[in-house]
Amino acid sequence: MAAAQGHLSDGPDDADGEGTPSVFRQAVAGLQGVRLRPEIELDATPPPQRLAPYSYALEAAVVVDDQELADGRLILLHDPAGHDAWGGTFRLVTLVHAELEPEMAADPLLPEVCWSWLTGALEARRVPYAAISGTVTRAGSHYFGGLREREPSTRIEIRASWSPAPAKGPAGAERAVPDTAAHLSAWCDLLCQIAGLPPGGAPEAGIVSLPQRRGPQSSR
Repeated sequence: MAAAQGHLSDGPDDADGEGTPSVFRQAVAGLQGVRLRPEIELDATPPPQRLAPYSYALEAAVVVDDQELADGRLILLHDPAGHDAWGGTFRLVTLVHAELEPEMAADPLLPEVCWSWLTGALEARRVPYAAISGTVTRAGSHYFGGLREREPSTRIEIRASWSPAPAKGPAGAERAVPDTAAHLSAWCDLLCQIAGLPPGGAPEAGIVSLPQRRGPQSSR
């Protein structure tokens, strides 16, 4: 169970006091107390200060047998005045990265597959989203000199942002506060996917998997 304390960015009102919008406080509350897989370590972290009047950030790592397989950061932004590019008042921003095995790194479809992990995770959790955009970067490293004994490595990085569309209430009316708990769960599914762990918990929605990486997770 994740139960991280929040950090609020400096806004026009007292961000730590009663001036913080109720919808933002409810959205942050949705990110707290979400039940996660035991491999995920989740903590609050200071958010960026200038992306929006109000922000909240979480950082997470997928750890198996004391080995970190993937890590990332998820930031919730809120602008009460709305933002044309967002199509609303909330935005989620993420950065996720992991080291890859050579056979995975050589796959020419790797960027498309990694992007499908993000969209597939959101769709599997059935959370509405809009205006999604981002990049998938593959970077290889070769070692020389005192590091020449290290094997070449490849790191994958996903940068993305999307707008959590308003959830529907019992009568079909839109709620002002998005289902941030579901978005966090989907994001953690992405982390586990890029770490090479088998699916767990969420229903699959056409997510394409690459071969699992060698390492501690192969014995699970």
